[in-house]
Amino acid sequence: MAVAAVTTKPLHKPLKKKPLPAGRPREWYVTHNRRLKAMRLAIALLDTGVHYPSTATNDKIRTTAERIGIHPPSDTTCRMVRALIRYGR
Repeated sequence: MAVAAVTTKPLHKPLKKKPLPAGRPREWYVTHNRRLKAMRLAIALLDTGVHYPSTATNDKIRTTAERIGIHPPSDTTCRMVRALIRYGR
């Protein structure tokens, strides 16, 4: 039985980043960036075979962040990652 290799490299070029809209409250930008970070982490975890929130511990999420070159997430971001895994299926 052959086992498929798992990779976290993107299969296509990422979209060009656009500047965020000006004039919003600071909290909006913080929340927006936190959601983007949580989505990147959730995708990386799903790619490595973590399909259940109970197996996505804070340590595993932070290790994944280090592996893909993202600053270690806060506890709040880790909760967001687990919520995305739970409800994003």
